[in-house]
Amino acid sequence: MGLKNYPTLGLQAFLVLVVMFMLPPLLFSKPNGHHFEFLQNLQGSHKGQKLDGVGKLKRYLEKFGYLHYNDHSTHANDEEFDDQLESAVKTYQLKYGLNETGHLCPRTTEMMMMPRCGVPDIINGTTRMKRHKHGPLSFHTVSHFVLFQGNRKWPYSINQAHLIYKFESSVPVIHIRLLRPAIVQAFAKWEYVIPFKFVEARRGQVANITIGFHRRNHGDPVGFDGPGGTLAHAFPPTIGMFHYDADEKWSTNPKPNEMDLETIAIHEIGHVLGLQHSAVPEAIMYGLFSPGEKKRRLHKDDVLGIRTLYGLHR
Repeated sequence: MGLKNYPTLGLQAFLVLVVMFMLPPLLFSKPNGHHFEFLQNLQGSHKGQKLDGVGKLKRYLEKFGYLHYNDHSTHANDEEFDDQLESAVKTYQLKYGLNETGHLCPRTTEMMMMPRCGVPDIINGTTRMKRHKHGPLSFHTVSHFVLFQGNRKWPYSINQAHLIYKFESSVPVIHIRLLRPAIVQAFAKWEYVIPFKFVEARRGQVANITIGFHRRNHGDPVGFDGPGGTLAHAFPPTIGMFHYDADEKWSTNPKPNEMDLETIAIHEIGHVLGLQHSAVPEAIMYGLFSPGEKKRRLHKDDVLGIRTLYGLHR
């Protein structure tokens, strides 16, 4: 028995509204874009200082789940590098394998300015990463994949599971003759390790997943912000959408100042299927990317994560 072709347009719109309150959007941001340039001026900053831009740093870390001030805090919007901010920086450094100094060393600043997915590393105060051990013969094998809270996934029958996708852009960016092969290849990477078949919708057919290019506000909870800012976003099961920012530079064979369509598609499909970010830099579900980078293979941590989610890890 295959998947039902839900959601309908009405249900999909409702689910998008629900996800606004359940999960921050998945966003990619370009390095050295205007949103992150302020971090350059904070390099070397530490607890006890008052500097222009510290308030933006607080909002950056709050966005990605590392920092939370209560409504009555006097420090939530000021420029003081306080105890809570130091603790948040240390947690960020722990996440990315940096020295836990609590101040913005050059490497920490560099990491923060890299392109990254906006799904928070810590959600609702819970740990950003779970370590999984599998089987008596692999007791010392530790994986670093992360699942969405509640292990959100698509229902399926192991004998026949289909997810239907369609292309729906409001802005022409990449011709469908170039876009379609990149997306087909991206789906194929996941199809190889999990018993889903990804099928492009026929005319008039309701799709589970929508893929397209959009600019600024485009009808979902999170608008894009023009060149040099957010690159793409996606939603977990069973919302089934991922969008590219039409104002960014995209390519199927990227130059150093372009982003690779297929790389980001593989990553976004991982989110659409139910994976969050891996702590393994080589994994496709690692949250940071570089312009010009081609990352078109699943890492064993990606495979273990998706197969564990769908009960196929034995």
